[in-house]
Amino acid sequence: MQPPLVATNDETAHRNLRRLFLLRNLTILGVALGIMLAIGVFELSLPLQPLVIVTGLLTVLNALTWLRLKSGYRVGDAELFGQMLLDVAGLSAVFYFTGGASNPFVWFYLLPLMIAATILPQVYTWTMAGLTIACYSALFFHNMPLPHPHTHQEGEFQMHVVGMWLGFVISAGFVAVIIVGMAHSLRERDRKLAEARELALQNERLVAMGTLATGAAHELGTPLGTMAILISDLEKEHAGTGDTELHNKLEILSRQIARCKQALSVISASAGADRAEAGQRMPATRYLNEVISEWQALRPAAVLEQRIYQEVPHSEVLAERTLTQALINILNNAADASPGSIRLDATCSAAELILDIADQGPGLQADLQDVLGRRPVSTKSGGLGVGLYLAHATIHRLGGQVSIRDRKQGGTLTRITLPLLFAAREADDHE
Repeated sequence: MQPPLVATNDETAHRNLRRLFLLRNLTILGVALGIMLAIGVFELSLPLQPLVIVTGLLTVLNALTWLRLKSGYRVGDAELFGQMLLDVAGLSAVFYFTGGASNPFVWFYLLPLMIAATILPQVYTWTMAGLTIACYSALFFHNMPLPHPHTHQEGEFQMHVVGMWLGFVISAGFVAVIIVGMAHSLRERDRKLAEARELALQNERLVAMGTLATGAAHELGTPLGTMAILISDLEKEHAGTGDTELHNKLEILSRQIARCKQALSVISASAGADRAEAGQRMPATRYLNEVISEWQALRPAAVLEQRIYQEVPHSEVLAERTLTQALINILNNAADASPGSIRLDATCSAAELILDIADQGPGLQADLQDVLGRRPVSTKSGGLGVGLYLAHATIHRLGGQVSIRDRKQGGTLTRITLPLLFAAREADDHE
């Protein structure tokens, strides 16, 4: 049975456990280095056997932690707190055999306390504070005193000063690296949670709008059918009159009603269906040509300058009806802002289809820069403001991105990136 994948919300806990693992490695190296310095430089006679046993147990604990990190299972606050309790126990044992409270490195008790205050709930922090105070206090009365160095009092004072200096250096590095990293992880987690909440709110809006659209499609079906029947009757009644202008107008009305009915059928068919499955793979250039042809049939008066480059062979996109509607909507916005001249540049990069749609309109309003695509807003008088919002949502749902910014030479540049599929190339690789 495969272990469950680590969820996004658990990534912070895993990173914190990894930092504890690294910090414990540094602690083990520091204890080993301190023992060698005490014996080799300050000529102290330390109880090596218990110190080696404690260091070995910390090493075993870290090996188990490394295996725990590789397992991929969820890491909780209780586990992090338990790991720090074992660190406190190891530190207490080392301090007990090296002078107790007089050890210049006894400030190490602050490290698990700072970590708990940074990443754990308040109850764990207060528990850790009480435990470290109790251990520190107990070392005043229960310890194995350090033997005096051969250089007597001057050497003992020098050893204590060196220990204090080294402790300050280590604490400064710890705060700068470990604590700052943990605080960054917490901020990153909060940012992802805020993005998830914003996405959930956007999805709620889309569901509500989809429900309203489905109801509107149902309600509009009957009057559109009635109008289509009446237009057909009018065409039959005036078939022999020779009124060309009337026939042209009736034909225009018939086409517009057919267009409305087609749009409503797409809405009805999409309700409750998996729209991604309704799409199909299509070469990027061919799909763009079809979208442009469909749009120009709707906006024959608009002038579009297009430059389509296909630099990656076998590049395909997921041709979905909602994506087509999103691209047509963005082109319509550009045509409304600049009917005389629009430019479309299309380029395939290694993994994306990049579309740049430039117009020569008045540009974006300053108060709309940060809200376009996040909620329905209208840039036209009398508009509902849902077209661009739905276009953003559709492109994001398909793994793409939309950015809109003002151009230096005037107008607006809309950049759309869509992920590419490489079916043909992948098939060649498997052969």
